[in-house]
Amino acid sequence: MNESNEEKKRRTKEMKITNLLPTLHTSLLLQRCLASLLCLYAITNHYTQAFDYKDALSKSILYFEGQRSGYLPHNQRVTWRHHSGLYDGFQQGVNLVGGYYDAGDNVKFGLPMAFTITLLSWSVIEYGKQISDVGEYHHSLEAIKWGTDYFIKCHTQPNVLWGQVGDGRSDHRCWQRPEDMTTGREAYKIDEEHPGSDLAGETAAAMAASSIVFRRANPHYSNLLLQHAKELFEFADKFRGRYDDSIEVVKGYYPSLSGYKDELLWAALWLYKATGEMDYFNYVIENAHSFGGVGWAMTEFSWDVKYAGVQVMASMLLKETMPEEEKQILHKYRSKAEHYICACLDKNKEHNVKRTPGGLMFIRPWNNLQYVTTATFLLTVYSDYLKLTSQGTSCHRVSVGPDEMASFAKSQVDYILGANPMNKSYLVGYGPVYPKRVHHRGASTVSYKVKHSFIGCTEGYHSWYGHQGPNPNVLIGAVVGGPDKKDGFEDRRGNFMQSEACTYNTAPLVGVLAKLHGSDEIMFDDY
Repeated sequence: MNESNEEKKRRTKEMKITNLLPTLHTSLLLQRCLASLLCLYAITNHYTQAFDYKDALSKSILYFEGQRSGYLPHNQRVTWRHHSGLYDGFQQGVNLVGGYYDAGDNVKFGLPMAFTITLLSWSVIEYGKQISDVGEYHHSLEAIKWGTDYFIKCHTQPNVLWGQVGDGRSDHRCWQRPEDMTTGREAYKIDEEHPGSDLAGETAAAMAASSIVFRRANPHYSNLLLQHAKELFEFADKFRGRYDDSIEVVKGYYPSLSGYKDELLWAALWLYKATGEMDYFNYVIENAHSFGGVGWAMTEFSWDVKYAGVQVMASMLLKETMPEEEKQILHKYRSKAEHYICACLDKNKEHNVKRTPGGLMFIRPWNNLQYVTTATFLLTVYSDYLKLTSQGTSCHRVSVGPDEMASFAKSQVDYILGANPMNKSYLVGYGPVYPKRVHHRGASTVSYKVKHSFIGCTEGYHSWYGHQGPNPNVLIGAVVGGPDKKDGFEDRRGNFMQSEACTYNTAPLVGVLAKLHGSDEIMFDDY
């Protein structure tokens, strides 16, 4: 019997698939692919792409040197940067030199900076061995310490914390290198009369998490960080309030929309992890309901909204030997944690995270990749925990194993590195194609070391911001805001929704890249 044209086409495609399968060494994939001709695209365009996670990891850690403020050290590797912000805080009689610029501007915002350090520290706590194996352990500790040294300066008294240097309104009217700043550098603080439990709580979490990192490498410094963390938590808990009510200039940039209760739970969990003291554990149990820890079902994890992180961390405290009442509350935390996990996997009955046609998680248009990188980190950490404890979970009565979680996290990282419809890496400096016009004052302007002459606000906008060519300096390791809901990306400096990079985009990716490089397993998935 003669074959129809359609049957010939189908058989030809099946033969192409079959010829590719021996390189994959899996009969399971054979069954899947023979069942669907769509797998041809997946095999040829996704699975065969080999990503150098080690290179991506090294670049991610290097990125933080490009965001440094203050006196740069002799071993500074991002050589197009120079000293900046050398009089920060002096107007208020305090030394606030140092720390990080949050993104492409020249303001130092305390809340996202602290979250960045918490996530960097968590990455080292979970995947320090893998980071060490690629020779980046020392650099990762330097990145954390650049932030914690600054926080120590900011915490001038037990109930005083300086939370911002610079004003976003004046800063955004200028396009200047950090080395040339002429905008206001006023510093803003929280205290007993002007509380900020979210800012103090997140900084406490950062100090507690980093104290774990430095416990062996620098015990004295670790103890100092822990002391600051305890004082900051006590300050945050005793004098409650939103920090953006006390530092009003931050409202247009990093407002605390989720309030401060998530940060109080978050800080308590990190202090319990750092100290083992039951008072902090009891705080998480006793305030589980009133602070929303077991009430809020989340679909995002970010510098503002910590509930998903709280829920995942609390879930991992479950033990069979603990009292029943505590166990029940931790089970409620776990239920909310798994709602977040299932939302990421698109396996809840409702309230799932949307995806682009190319498979990227999509929360919102402005800097969407920040939510993707934090999700990959929580998915990776939680899947490792489930595998270690021989557990699984379920999403709307469907069983989900740790490998599936880890596999989806990997697919998101691979998308960022180039496995996407535009074949573009959104990690700057990685791969052959990546954003060349990152919305970043320092990277987009000729280096201070090349041109020492002063560049003013207007000149910066006319000569550099408006320049159509690539940035003169490559901001290696930066994760930009990323593509839109249809996988589109416009590499344009003025397109700050997509082309600006932030420290908290890259921080969680450090741990995931370390895990992916250190993993000997080849994971296949349906994503």
